[in-house]
Amino acid sequence: QVQLVESGGGLVQAGGSLRLSCAASGRTFAMGWFRQAPGKEREFVAAISWSGSSTDYADSVKGRFTISRDNSKNTLSLQMNSLKADDTALYYCAAHRIAAEILVRVSEYDYWGQGTKVTVSS
Repeated sequence: QVQLVESGGGLVQAGGSLRLSCAASGRTFAMGWFRQAPGKEREFVAAISWSGSSTDYADSVKGRFTISRDNSKNTLSLQMNSLKADDTALYYCAAHRIAAEILVRVSEYDYWGQGTKVTVSS
């Protein structure tokens, strides 16, 4: 069982930036970020393959967010720039125990963190 712990959330003004981090207790393969706003379903934000050579983003964050990973440290990051009020949500880190390629569905992931809150004021 791998534990995932997110950090880096907070309150930021629209147009600002935040960097989220996710620390894994062990080796993971495909990883991703999801978010859930109050009253809404959890949605895909970004995903990265095990090697880091492939990434995918939700249309709503393309060009503003960048996902990256450091397998030597078992960490995942999400750089968020040009933040908007619509980005306000609880952000979750997710990981798969075997799959190496990109996964974009909530149901495809094995491990989840507890989430870190991002609030963007307009």
